[in-house]
Amino acid sequence: MDTAALNALQIQLDPLGQAVLAISLMVIMFSIALGLRASDFSIVRTAPAVYFGGVLAQILGLPLLTLGLLHLLSPVPSVALGMIVVACCPGGTTSNLLAYLARGNVAYSVSLTATSSVLAAFMTPVSILFWSNRYSPTAELLQSIDVSPVSFLIQTTVLLGVPLALGMILAARAPDLAARLKKLTAPIGTLVLVGVIIYGAFQFVPILLPAIGLLFGVAIFHNASAFALGFLTALVVRADPPSRRSLTIEVGIQNSGLAIVILIGQLKGLGGAAAIAATWGLWHLIAGASIVLLLRLLDRRGAS
Repeated sequence: MDTAALNALQIQLDPLGQAVLAISLMVIMFSIALGLRASDFSIVRTAPAVYFGGVLAQILGLPLLTLGLLHLLSPVPSVALGMIVVACCPGGTTSNLLAYLARGNVAYSVSLTATSSVLAAFMTPVSILFWSNRYSPTAELLQSIDVSPVSFLIQTTVLLGVPLALGMILAARAPDLAARLKKLTAPIGTLVLVGVIIYGAFQFVPILLPAIGLLFGVAIFHNASAFALGFLTALVVRADPPSRRSLTIEVGIQNSGLAIVILIGQLKGLGGAAAIAATWGLWHLIAGASIVLLLRLLDRRGAS
């Protein structure tokens, strides 16, 4: 595999494509916000140590762990950047479903997802720049593609924060309307994102196919480490078994779709970075489903 070709790969979009991608990002965040409720944060009063332990594991622990993995694995810079962006994104709502299927604490899972989503408007762009500059190859990569830190922070914060705030206001004042809108916005945002991924995949198949082994190897190791971090954090904060399951799943399931949109729309469409984010997005579903099946099997054996 020619790692230099993977590292140099860029997904170029015309102005219309860039606009569509920006709109899709705003639709995704608006859709997430439509599902947020004040009750989602109630666990902060009943189990503060478990709550804040989970939040810190996501916004601080996972990026720090990723930085350690970068020094261990030394992937090509674009792949390293993709790993950092994924680690800095909020948790994915898929984790709530998996927590339910795994007989975890669903309310806790929803609280963590809601918190990371609200914090994403500011924390995600700041974290991406901060952690990228802690690793020399990605710091040099950002300089080479001439990413303005100030412009990146402003643009990404606006794209994430404005629709998030509008969605939360609408959800609070008109919950029934918000619920109806969410049924439309969620699939629209997903369809646009899938379209971008398919476009990029078909355009760069000759380069991406030889890199599949590297991409999946890195994604599997990174994702397994994230699940392990969630489990160990749950042990440290002495979470009960259902909450332990939820935290394990929550840290391992990140919003890789958001990562792809940020990479293509705000970080010059670095193909290697987008490819590892997409690979993570596929693998974390497989890994999450496998964990659910394992836990259900253990429950069945324990009950027999």
